[in-house]
Amino acid sequence: MKKFVIIILSMFIFQLVGFSAEKGEIDIQVNSLYAANKLDDAFNMILAIPHEERTAHQWLIMGNIMMDYEKVSDAEFMYKSAINTDEKFYKAYYNLGNIYLQNNQPNLAIDSYKSALKYNKEFAPAYYNLGCAYLKLGEFRKAKNAFHDAIYFKQNVSDYHYNLAFAYKMLGKTKDAQFYLDNYNKLESNK
Repeated sequence: MKKFVIIILSMFIFQLVGFSAEKGEIDIQVNSLYAANKLDDAFNMILAIPHEERTAHQWLIMGNIMMDYEKVSDAEFMYKSAINTDEKFYKAYYNLGNIYLQNNQPNLAIDSYKSALKYNKEFAPAYYNLGCAYLKLGEFRKAKNAFHDAIYFKQNVSDYHYNLAFAYKMLGKTKDAQFYLDNYNKLESNK
C-alpha cells in the first residue's frame, strides 16, 4: 500500500513538472514570436490556452500586442487580467500606468506605478514615469524625488537627468537644474 501511494505521488509530481516545463516552452515560443514581430502568431498561440490557465506573462504579452495594434482598451483588459492572475506582477502595473499616462490620466498612472514599485522597488522606469505623471500634475517636488530614485537605480539614462533638470528648474533651483542638464548632455554625447 505504501509503495502504491509513493508511485501515485511520483506520477503526480512528474506530471506537474511536465506541465510546468510545457508552460515554460510555450512562453519561450511566444517570446520568440513576439521578438520576431510575428504578433498574430504569438497572440494565436496564447489564445489556444484556456483563460484560466494563462500566466500573467502571457496576459502581458497579449496586452503588448494589443498596444502594438493600438487597441488600448483591449490592452488595458489584458494587463488587468495579468494582475488578476498574479497581483505581484509589477510589469502589468507598469504597462497599465503607461496607458493611463498616455491617456492623460496622471492620477491613475501614479497609482499603477506605485503598485509596480510596491512589488519591485528597484524598477527605474517606473520611478521615471511616476515622475512624468507628477510633472503633468505640476507636482514638481514629487517629480524631482521620483527622478532621483530612477537615477539611483539606473544612472546612465539621459532622459532621467533631463527631466530631473526640468523639475529643478520648475522649483527655481537653477544650479541643480544645470548640474543635471550637464549630465544629460554628457550622456547624450557618449551615445
